[in-house]
Amino acid sequence: MSTSRSVLVINSGSSSLKYQLLDADTGDSLATGLIDRIGEDYSNVAHTANGEKTTRQLPIPDHEVAIEVMLGLFDELGPSSLAEAGIVGVGHRVVHGGTQIVGPTLVDDAAEAIVAELAPLAPLHNPANLTGIRVARRLLPDVPHVIVADTAFFTNLPAASATYALDREVAEKHQVRRYGAHGTSHQYVSKAAAEFLGRDVADLNQIVLHLGNGASASAVRGGAPIDTSMGLTPLEGLVMGTRTGDIDPAVVVHLYRNAGLSIDEIDDVLNRRSGVKGLAGVTDMRELDELVKAGDPAAQLALDVYALRLKKYVGSYHAELGRLDVITFTAGIGENDDVVRARSLEGLEMWGIEVDPERNAVRSKEPRVISPDGARVTVLVVPTNEELEITHQVLEVI
Repeated sequence: MSTSRSVLVINSGSSSLKYQLLDADTGDSLATGLIDRIGEDYSNVAHTANGEKTTRQLPIPDHEVAIEVMLGLFDELGPSSLAEAGIVGVGHRVVHGGTQIVGPTLVDDAAEAIVAELAPLAPLHNPANLTGIRVARRLLPDVPHVIVADTAFFTNLPAASATYALDREVAEKHQVRRYGAHGTSHQYVSKAAAEFLGRDVADLNQIVLHLGNGASASAVRGGAPIDTSMGLTPLEGLVMGTRTGDIDPAVVVHLYRNAGLSIDEIDDVLNRRSGVKGLAGVTDMRELDELVKAGDPAAQLALDVYALRLKKYVGSYHAELGRLDVITFTAGIGENDDVVRARSLEGLEMWGIEVDPERNAVRSKEPRVISPDGARVTVLVVPTNEELEITHQVLEVI
């Protein structure tokens, strides 16, 4: 009988299944995998274990078959069958937990009903998350399943931060408030930054910048968030790969009345055809950087808009926090794009915010300081690990 303990973390998307098996005691990743194009003519399957990556193309019609394939890959390729790996729980990432799922939650029929009920607030995500939960519960019935919601970290935002100045009755009836997103990442990174600095998180005022294709900022005081950039949905806030971020709400009315666009077409423009893609025609910041170096004016404008929006949020959150101790960059762009990091904090030296060019240019997968010695505000790069945070939260519950 194995004495090892592991947690399986599942992120079920509309046409994909991302998973990772982690050692519950060390936090080490034992295996990772991605199955995409579920429901299409063929699906791409990638499974990495013991340092070896295996790829295949298979017909996978639905998520039930995808999870069956995942279980088969563990049996065939390791690190071992899930039973032998001592699996003690399954963690499910859910994008929207509303005001009901405010921490790690054991899955039962009532919890599933809440995820379904919140689908209108995350129509692209919650239905897919729910499908993964239901299938995994059926195929792995002997271990507890736990929901970890992206919104949970921001559930208790101060009322002034969470509330929109919208007609109160309309807002209450339709659950309109600031929910935030990427909360699992912001929670992990704010704790990891404190640990890296050898400080108590309760003593730190932080700004966390999660910059990926989706991007969000948070102001964290003493380990608890007091504000965040994403709102009712992940559209609000920073400029992103394909999303506008902050925009005058009357743009929606203008496009509907004067451009003749339907609500669905406007939704498509704001969420999928805007942001860096809408301004420069690319979504990968590496491509954008190359276009900027080549003198492309549209790319330069996109970078300017992207960096200015970041700087505005840093400034406003500094004002909210009063004292600022740490700014941390994380996620794909935040961890790897030195140009974005430098540009977004440029000109803030009078607030004690500086980036050391040599330190900023270093590429590493480890946490690191990129501000100069003696800077009043410490600027960090800290790789995020949402799967590890989910693992910790699963263990809290079980």
